[in-house]
Amino acid sequence: MSSGDVLILIPARMGSTRLPGKALADIGGTPMIVHVMRRAQEAEVGPVVVATDAVEIAAAVTAAGGRAVMTRDDHVSGSDRIFEALGTVDAEGRAKIVVNVQGDFPMLTPDDIRAALAPLADPVVDIGTLALTITEDEERTDPNVVKVIGSAITPRHLRALYFTRATAPTGEGPLYHHIGLYAFRRAALTRFVALPPSPLERRERLEQLRALEAGMRIDVALTDNPIFGVDTPEHLDKARALLGGRR
Repeated sequence: MSSGDVLILIPARMGSTRLPGKALADIGGTPMIVHVMRRAQEAEVGPVVVATDAVEIAAAVTAAGGRAVMTRDDHVSGSDRIFEALGTVDAEGRAKIVVNVQGDFPMLTPDDIRAALAPLADPVVDIGTLALTITEDEERTDPNVVKVIGSAITPRHLRALYFTRATAPTGEGPLYHHIGLYAFRRAALTRFVALPPSPLERRERLEQLRALEAGMRIDVALTDNPIFGVDTPEHLDKARALLGGRR
């Protein structure tokens, strides 16, 4: 893929049940959304734009030298938000791949973004994403830790068969924690957001199951980076301790 093929969109909003205003949470003197934006820029795979419904977030991004685009405040998912932003940022359709980087992943590295793009080298793959091996026993049974079940293509590359909040699969072997960063082919994103929520999506409360139920192929790159989403004050404290003074 060429440099003009990829567009990174970062959905961010002020509303959060467990950690309101988290996008602007201070980590080492820098708002969290700016940390995420900078890691995405450092990947050097394409332009980076923050899609938000909050003028405060847009102002923080702009002050840090980034680009933000305003979106509606009634989107139910980040996928819907980035699809609206895509129509504003790239109405001409130049970008063939759209990367959805969640705005609460300050531990993300540029290599993680590149890894999620790698499965799209195979033209039959619709969506690339990430996972890491679960090493903590409590995470194996935590329903907030989403597991991906997949068939190994290589030791670092799986074809996703299912996503679940349950402890699965059973038996001996590793479990994989799914990280919700998605590299969509543009056509796949367009199709995905037009589909109604699927039965398994509703049951598990996992939107990626909508794609699988519709016959779309999701491949997973494994990362060793212990990425986590900042959803609680405890997560924020952990991110601050790990990132220190990084800006």
